[in-house]
Amino acid sequence: MGLGRLVRSFWGPRPESVESLAGRWQRTLDGLTGLVPEAAGAWSQIHAHGPATAVTADRDALLGAVRTAQSAAGWSDLTGTGLRLVGTGTPGWEVEVSGVAGGTPEFLLQSIMVVLHAPDEASVPEEDMLALLARVWEPDFGDVSDDDVLDALEDEAGFSVEDPAVGRIGYLSPARAALVPDGLEAVRQELPGGGELLSIAAPGDTAAVVRACERLREAGALAPLPRPMDRTVL
Repeated sequence: MGLGRLVRSFWGPRPESVESLAGRWQRTLDGLTGLVPEAAGAWSQIHAHGPATAVTADRDALLGAVRTAQSAAGWSDLTGTGLRLVGTGTPGWEVEVSGVAGGTPEFLLQSIMVVLHAPDEASVPEEDMLALLARVWEPDFGDVSDDDVLDALEDEAGFSVEDPAVGRIGYLSPARAALVPDGLEAVRQELPGGGELLSIAAPGDTAAVVRACERLREAGALAPLPRPMDRTVL
């Protein structure tokens, strides 16, 4: 299995119906199938107990999966409803999508995370994958990252797991994007919802990511949501 790319989005409390969540999941899987068809030929659901089960990427199947997950977790109205799905296809390709959404937690962020395994030489549309999560889930912030980037941010800039950050590519909600300082070394692309994608560094250039995160933090664009959380985005 090749290099793992990590694409993530985070937001604060946002209560949602199972129908709304199933719709977001369906648009996510449809989008990933279009972007990385090699990794999304068939989907299965990973369960906390027992073997994985096959699941189709249609609304009825996903609505059933969300309802089952919500009923299994007594606190899902507070913590959010979690799903974990894996797509497989061409040998050497795999995509795992996991998320917790629809809840009203006061301290832990809601999130959606995509881990893509692909051959080392493969061209992967990382920016489009982050834009997909931004469109579908309307998050507060997000990133395209990997273990090296996360380690560098923690070791060199003091970022912790829950701190807002950007990776090689970042997404910032409209209020955060408005605080991006002039002169930041990044290509900025506004998305239809008003947030922005920031293309910051090529794979392996962790120093550029650390510099960008430090500048964005100083400008207030990476300020954490207040705790206890009372809003979805900054």
